Amino acid sequence: MALMQILTEPNKILREKSQLVEKVDTDLQKLMSDMLETMYAAPGIGLAAIQVGVAKRVIVLDIASKDAPRNPMYFVNPEIIVKSNNNSIYEEGCLSVPGQFAEIERPNKCHVKYLDYHGVFKEIKAEGMLATCIQHEIDHLEGILFIDYLSKLKKTMIIKKLFKQKKAIERIVV
Repeated sequence: MALMQILTEPNKILREKSQLVEKVDTDLQKLMSDMLETMYAAPGIGLAAIQVGVAKRVIVLDIASKDAPRNPMYFVNPEIIVKSNNNSIYEEGCLSVPGQFAEIERPNKCHVKYLDYHGVFKEIKAEGMLATCIQHEIDHLEGILFIDYLSKLKKTMIIKKLFKQKKAIERIVV
């Protein structure tokens, strides 16, 4: 397994729509394992393939608490079948939007179909934080970031901060 570079906003790749995966094979399983290792190292609780520059409809999640055993989840070609009409609000962050957080309102339940790590068809009825995380990561597959749900002013301020952070990193002389 290998750590991958996580792309950060602003980056046009993050705005691309991801493509359907035709089959789950050993190459895709390696990608998912590398994504999971990268997510844990970041540290984060979810990662979409597009965030590491791979435009495939793949996400990995693990929302287990720090004290609990790891519980990785793999979603290939995830598709939300039904969303609840009731919403909940969670403070969201994102590995592609480092250091920035905002309260985002999303449906509190969703029913998702997908292929797992082995290419087996599955469905899950998620609620609470799991539902929020799944929706957040599926948004990535559509080129949507959580900051897109904010007002234009808040979004612009966050993007300016991120742009300045990138410029500061690029100017470091070794």
